[in-house]
Amino acid sequence: QVQLVESGGGLVQPGGSLRLSCAASGTIRIIYTMGWYRQAPGKQRELVARIITGRTTDYADSVKGRFTISRDNAKNTVYLQMNSLKPEDTAVYYCTADINEPGRQTRDYWGQGTQVTVSS
Repeated sequence: QVQLVESGGGLVQPGGSLRLSCAASGTIRIIYTMGWYRQAPGKQRELVARIITGRTTDYADSVKGRFTISRDNAKNTVYLQMNSLKPEDTAVYYCTADINEPGRQTRDYWGQGTQVTVSS
């Protein structure tokens, strides 16, 4: 069974930085798109950034120039480097990945989420 585990969240002051990590474990043939979503209280879950196997990336307009998504295929891990954090970045951040397991259909997996709080 594949699972995703996020880490790296926490409390940071405005202008600070955090680096989120998400590691996939289990029997994996290939991981296609990996990404990060976030959900703030009272708001819909939104895509923050995603990266596909070809290393093409996509970012929400609100984080362009501040966040960088990357992946390490050898470690089945995706990262989100968050710089110049703003209070409006406060949310629970969720990792997601499209994963193919041997002999099974590709499906989406989600992590449990990690809290990011930006406050002075």
